[in-house]
Amino acid sequence: MIRIFRHYLPKSLLILGLSEILVLWGALYLGAQVRYGGLAERTHLGATSGKALLFVLVMVTVMTALGLYQRELKEGQWGYFPRLVVSLSLGFLVCCVLLPVLPSLVLPPAVLASVVLVALCGTMLTRILYLAVANHTAINRQVLVLGTGRRARAVLTLAKGGAGRPGFQIVGFVPCGGREDMDGPLVLRGGQSIAAIARNNRVTEIVVGSRDRRLTLPVNELLECKLAGTRVMDLTTFFERESGRIELESLNTSWLVFADGFEQGLLKAWVKRAFDMAVSAVLLLVCMPIMVITAILIKLEDHGPVFYRQDRVGQGGHVFSLLKFRSMRVNAEKDGAPQWARQNDARATRLGAFIRKVRIDELPQAFNVLRGDMSFVGPRPERPFFVDQLRRDIPYYGYRHAIKPGITGWAQVRYPYGASVEDAIEKLKYDLYYVKNNTLFLDLIILFQTVQVVIFQDGAR
Repeated sequence: MIRIFRHYLPKSLLILGLSEILVLWGALYLGAQVRYGGLAERTHLGATSGKALLFVLVMVTVMTALGLYQRELKEGQWGYFPRLVVSLSLGFLVCCVLLPVLPSLVLPPAVLASVVLVALCGTMLTRILYLAVANHTAINRQVLVLGTGRRARAVLTLAKGGAGRPGFQIVGFVPCGGREDMDGPLVLRGGQSIAAIARNNRVTEIVVGSRDRRLTLPVNELLECKLAGTRVMDLTTFFERESGRIELESLNTSWLVFADGFEQGLLKAWVKRAFDMAVSAVLLLVCMPIMVITAILIKLEDHGPVFYRQDRVGQGGHVFSLLKFRSMRVNAEKDGAPQWARQNDARATRLGAFIRKVRIDELPQAFNVLRGDMSFVGPRPERPFFVDQLRRDIPYYGYRHAIKPGITGWAQVRYPYGASVEDAIEKLKYDLYYVKNNTLFLDLIILFQTVQVVIFQDGAR
């Protein structure tokens, strides 16, 4: 893993991205050669580097937006390949649209088709090689876990799948006092010292999964391992890095106090506000025709109000009125009891069911962002009724209100739609990660991933 602006990214994906940039760059030259032969560069390509730069920029942007640089896909690893076909096809269309605007930087469609075909072959071969290498256990980090309780067992669950291909292999679990919930060949009871186990198994990281550290933690042995070059970290930091979330079961208040992050300076607030204003203005400008058509169709369907206002809890517990296109019947909660949204919710109108799936109902929230109630990216705001319940039931839930809520967020792109207390717990893990590590860089990543969430309707209800 490598940390860029507080956000963890797998080195393998960064190498993959750089490799595919080179493949796309070379595809422009090779594709043009296939089309025009030896005279390509002198006669037809003109400002070659400029054309290649724009082509690569468009393709990488589209590929990122469609999830090709995520650590996991809901379809599994082989889901990359159909998305590659869709991405390069969509990139071809974008380039064709840009041709009248930037004629000197975009290839003619006939040449561009050859370039895209070469790029498709090259990127598919690159992906096959990447998957073959990434799945090879010899390159995985060797991890030793201290503890055999429930907290330590969560590492085994992550290694078996969890939130995507882990990139690490568990050497074993060393009993470290306290309750034991594990047994089997991975539990190491041979009496060897931790330093000896680390040397014999080429351990690169030791994860401390034991909760009670005052009397049972072998500090001297861990220091010996650290001085020998083996990294030592606590379980919460390990999960933050590997899964992009903060595990509540391993979390304690002292970790929140002493961990880096959770910084909300004045300059950072100004930058985020400028980003919110710019993105919201662009969204409204681009989507205004869709919004006008949606408003007309809502009115025609049942003659009810076009917009729906609902109290939500924002930064610092402030309650504000959130604006959405109405997607449910008038008086959907006539009995007065707030309800979680459900799969195939019977309260939704026919049009409402569609606009909820493609997230059109969320577009008016851009006005909430312009007004300052929300950010474009942040934890999703919940209703006061549910917030009061969740604060009582879930530790640390109130900390998600340290920053402004958002139209989209880290939990929205990483976890399906939340419609229960259990879902709220899972989403809180991602929300706390965002509160701790939010930067403009992470906001851009979330915006790109939101595109593929909308296209593939992940978690829509």
